[in-house]
Amino acid sequence: MSPQDTTGAGRFSGLKIAVLLPCYNEEVAIGRTVAAFQAALPEATVYVYDNNSRDRTCEVAAEAGAVVRSERMQGKGNVVRRMFADVEADIYVLSDGDLTYDADAAPQLVERLIEEQLDMVVGARKSEVELAYRRGHRFGNAMLTGMLAQLFGRSFTDILSGYRVFSRRFVKSFPVLSAGFEIETEISIHALELRMPVSEIVTNYAARPEGSTSKLSTYRDGWRILRTIVNLFRIERPVLFFGALGGIAILLAVLLAIPLAITYAQTGLVPRLPTAVLVTGLTIVGLLNLFTGLILDTVVRGRREIRRLAYLGVPAPRA
Repeated sequence: MSPQDTTGAGRFSGLKIAVLLPCYNEEVAIGRTVAAFQAALPEATVYVYDNNSRDRTCEVAAEAGAVVRSERMQGKGNVVRRMFADVEADIYVLSDGDLTYDADAAPQLVERLIEEQLDMVVGARKSEVELAYRRGHRFGNAMLTGMLAQLFGRSFTDILSGYRVFSRRFVKSFPVLSAGFEIETEISIHALELRMPVSEIVTNYAARPEGSTSKLSTYRDGWRILRTIVNLFRIERPVLFFGALGGIAILLAVLLAIPLAITYAQTGLVPRLPTAVLVTGLTIVGLLNLFTGLILDTVVRGRREIRRLAYLGVPAPRA
C-alpha cells in the first residue's frame, strides 16, 4: 500500500466487509448511522437487521441504502446470532443503529485487525457526555472486567462495548447462546477463552440523538450482568465454583461434628442423632460437589478444544 493511498477502497480492496447494525425502534437515528458507515467504509455493505420495530426503522434504513432484513425472536443476542449465520464476509463491523458509536473510527479498527492479524478489535468507549454512559452501566462494566481478568488473566477495558470488528474465523466459530444484551459479554468470553489475538482502540461515544430512547434498563440489565458473572464462574471454573460449595458444606459438617465427637469420647454415646445425620448429609453433599467440579472441568476442557478446532478451521484475515 502506498503512503498516498489513504482511501477506504485502496486500503481494503479485495476484502468483503460487512457492517452489521441490529435495530429496534431506531427510526430517528438509523438513517444517519447507515450514511455515516457508508461514508467511512464506502466498499462495505451495510446490513440492518430489524427486531420487530414498531416505527419506520426498516423504511428509513432501506431509503438510506442498507440491506434490510428481519429477526422475529426478540433480543439483541438473537439478532446477532442471525446476522453471524446469514452474512458472508471477510471482515465484520458490529455496531448499534443509534448513532452513538463513531463510524469514522471504523477504518482504523479494520486496519488494526488486518495489519496485526487479529480476530477482534474492540472500540472502547470514551464519552464526553455524562448521560451517554450511565453510572450503573459503568459499575457493571467494572465488575465484569475484573471478573474476566481473574478468570482468564486478561480482559478488556470496555467489556460491554457494542462496537467491534471481527475476522471471519471469529464469527463463524462463535456459537451465540445469549438472547439479550449479554451478547457483548459472551463475545468477550469467547475471545478470551480461546486465547484469540485481540486488541482495543479508544473511540468516541456520543449521546443518542433527540427523540431516540435507550432500550437498556439499569436494574434489569444490571441483574443480567450479575447473573452472567455467576454463570461465567460456574461454567469456566467448575473446580473453584463447586469446590467452594463443597468446602463450605464440609466445613459446616466439621463444626457440627466437633461437639458430637467430644460427647462420644466422654460417654461413648451419640445423643443428638439428628445432628449426626445432618453432619453425614453435609459431608456427602460436600464430596459430591468436589467430584462434580472435577468431572465438569474435564468436560469444559473438551468443549474448549472442540471450539478451538472449529476456530482454526476458518482462514485468518488476509494481510
